[in-house]
Amino acid sequence: MKISFVGSGNVAWHLSQAMEEAGHWICEVYSRNTQNARKLAAELYDANIQPDLNFADSIADVIVLAVSDDALDQVIQQIVFPENVIVVHTSGTRSLAEFQKLIEIYSDVFVHTGIFYPLQSFSKGFPIDYKELPLCVESKNELIENKLISLAQSISDNVTRMDSHERFVLHVSAVFANNFTNYLIGVSHDLISREQLNFDLLKPLIQTTIDKAFHSEEPTEVQTGPARRGDWATINRHMEYLQETNPEWTAIYRLLTDKIRELYIAK
Repeated sequence: MKISFVGSGNVAWHLSQAMEEAGHWICEVYSRNTQNARKLAAELYDANIQPDLNFADSIADVIVLAVSDDALDQVIQQIVFPENVIVVHTSGTRSLAEFQKLIEIYSDVFVHTGIFYPLQSFSKGFPIDYKELPLCVESKNELIENKLISLAQSISDNVTRMDSHERFVLHVSAVFANNFTNYLIGVSHDLISREQLNFDLLKPLIQTTIDKAFHSEEPTEVQTGPARRGDWATINRHMEYLQETNPEWTAIYRLLTDKIRELYIAK
């Protein structure tokens, strides 16, 4: 397939290279920041830098809108599509119906719409095993959906047809599993670094925690720690220390402790 990308952030950076490795031609890259478009194009074999959002003469079979949710509306209002192209976005939360409505309002030509959502935390410079990358695909048109499934399967062995509500729930779950977890690991890093201790000391514990959760049918069954045990003397000492160190961390500690206690009292 011939594929064009709108956006040059982390998602575009990884998806475009994964598609190219699978044998597709990334023919165009557009970014509001031309320098970022040049950097991404330099990683690809034969991608042209698209100077603006006028794709009317594009030869692409698929145009991927790999932009943030906040930027998606503005991009759709400005972009000019070639007729009958397949246009997909990569968002975990924006519904297909909402996306299709925006396209119908602002596009002067008929285009096919779909969702091509990669469930992963992407960062430039951090390699991804694309064969294991979960890809969630949706389109109202069965023929178009099958084409997107085929595109996804050329990249990954982990492809799922998923409607907008299911994808939304998946995204909310991913925020808890990834974003909040990473934030808490960041707090741990800051705490231990304040006392000039080595963060590497925590890495085996973090790895074991993840491994146990993965290998348990019910992650709550392998919960440990003072909140799980109801060790209030330890909890109070922790909160006293946190109150002196960073009161915001105290509030987080108290909230999570209360929620863990509520869970196991209920059980």
